[in-house]
Amino acid sequence: MAVSILKPKSEFAGILRETETFAVANDPSFGNQLNGWFDRLMLQSGMALSPAMVLALCICSGLTFGGLAFVWQENLLTTAMAAFIGFLVPILVAMVVRSRRQNQILRQMPAMIDELARAARTGRSLENCLGIVAHDTPNPLGAELRHCTRKLALGLSIDESLKELPLRTGLIATSVLATALSVHRQTGGDLVSVLSRLSETLRDRIQFQGRLKAATAASRATAILMITLPPAILAFFVFRDPGYITALFESSWGMRSTVLAFILEIIGVVWVIRVLQTSARG
Repeated sequence: MAVSILKPKSEFAGILRETETFAVANDPSFGNQLNGWFDRLMLQSGMALSPAMVLALCICSGLTFGGLAFVWQENLLTTAMAAFIGFLVPILVAMVVRSRRQNQILRQMPAMIDELARAARTGRSLENCLGIVAHDTPNPLGAELRHCTRKLALGLSIDESLKELPLRTGLIATSVLATALSVHRQTGGDLVSVLSRLSETLRDRIQFQGRLKAATAASRATAILMITLPPAILAFFVFRDPGYITALFESSWGMRSTVLAFILEIIGVVWVIRVLQTSARG
């Protein structure tokens, strides 16, 4: 009796679980952009937590910090500040996890591309090469490649399988790799040569970024200090003397000076973050 084999078809791709997100398509509003940033943060951090779960953790953390501050001082201002700090803690942790994960993926990229080039040199198809490399590559890059190969097994094309790889990692290197493989699939050419050059380029880029970070370490530390020092000083005075801000706001001069300081602080934070992001891109 012949055994029927289920062949890969693109129609099977619909059984993949949809990723839970807050952002909606075709909405250029600031709130939707903020939701999109939060969705990308959760996706690229690799924490395997939905945005709704992390938002619930933020609320629980804010309530915990705020409750402890209220029990300690019984002051609404310090309670609000502590609740705000507690709300940000899970987000800051996710940002640190994402940064470490991206650095680890970037360090794995050259070796992975070299192995992909060696597999392609044996004459295997691109799909088989990706499967071999995904199996041999350790996490976190290996997990992302296996996510792509599972889509290939469901019948999706190379283009569709690698489409989400740059979004899931947040790295330019993965976007270049996906584009190179997609172009080769459509036009053909010497894949081994393309992969070898891409691997060499990534190694040069990693070395350049390392030298850039070493050369700008003092500047980045100063920028971070400029961002964190004013809120830290304000929090120190508020927790040390809960009536400090109340007394300051009683005068019109103190109110105007404080509001102006907050506005200038926000402008400075945005400017410094943009400078740091530009330096990181090299």
